[in-house]
Amino acid sequence: MTDAVGSIDTPDAQDEVPESKKRVRKGGKRAKKGPLKRLATFYRQIIAELRKVVWPTRNQLTSYTTVVIFFVVIMIALVTVIDYGLNHAAKYVFG
Repeated sequence: MTDAVGSIDTPDAQDEVPESKKRVRKGGKRAKKGPLKRLATFYRQIIAELRKVVWPTRNQLTSYTTVVIFFVVIMIALVTVIDYGLNHAAKYVFG
């Protein structure tokens, strides 16, 4: 009986790699640097990523802000109306 990999009785080819040919990774780059160098590298990477950001123009920022404020005002009004209605419904039901 065989499956997608091979026969059940015979091991897979990847299992037959001798121990001498396996690469052993020791520590990596992170282990060689001190905590201050890693922190400095982290901040350099942050600055490099922020330089890639496409920042909105003043007109775009103004329009986005207007849309957000308008949406928030509508949501506040909706929640206020629902709260007012439920308040009066509770007073009607419970007296």
